[in-house]
Amino acid sequence: MNRPRRLWSESGAVAAVAALQAVASAFFLADAAADIASAGLNGHVVIEAVIAVALLAGVVTGALQLRRLITEGRRKSAALAVAAGALSEVMAAHFREWKLTPAEADVAVFALKGCDVAEIAALRQAAPGTVRAQLARVYEKAGVHSRSALASLFLEELIATPPSGKDGV
Repeated sequence: MNRPRRLWSESGAVAAVAALQAVASAFFLADAAADIASAGLNGHVVIEAVIAVALLAGVVTGALQLRRLITEGRRKSAALAVAAGALSEVMAAHFREWKLTPAEADVAVFALKGCDVAEIAALRQAAPGTVRAQLARVYEKAGVHSRSALASLFLEELIATPPSGKDGV
């Protein structure tokens, strides 16, 4: 699923509803003004005008909220891209430090992405036994015994440690 495209389609739907509400609000305000011009102020017209103003306030509030959500979505997408880049850099540094071969590095990436041995073998057009051997060498060079332990090496580096003396919660 393409997250930015979905964000725009969702915000587009909300914007369309807000536009419809703005048209309804304009209609009710114009109707209230026409009623005041023709019949003067009475209880019905006052209630209609108050409802139209409330609808307009809701439209303005919704538009401001939509703008805030779009801005926040863009900021979070940018932060996610930075984090993904940071993870790539951390992985590349570890792979160099562990002296992984290019094939072992590929297998390690696929393993970290959650692929099983059969999937990795198919993706790399290799025998499952070869992939198992490469994974074993990756684990040995990384000093771990499992895929989850390998993943935790990278996760630990990306999780900020709270300063000492503070709760981090």
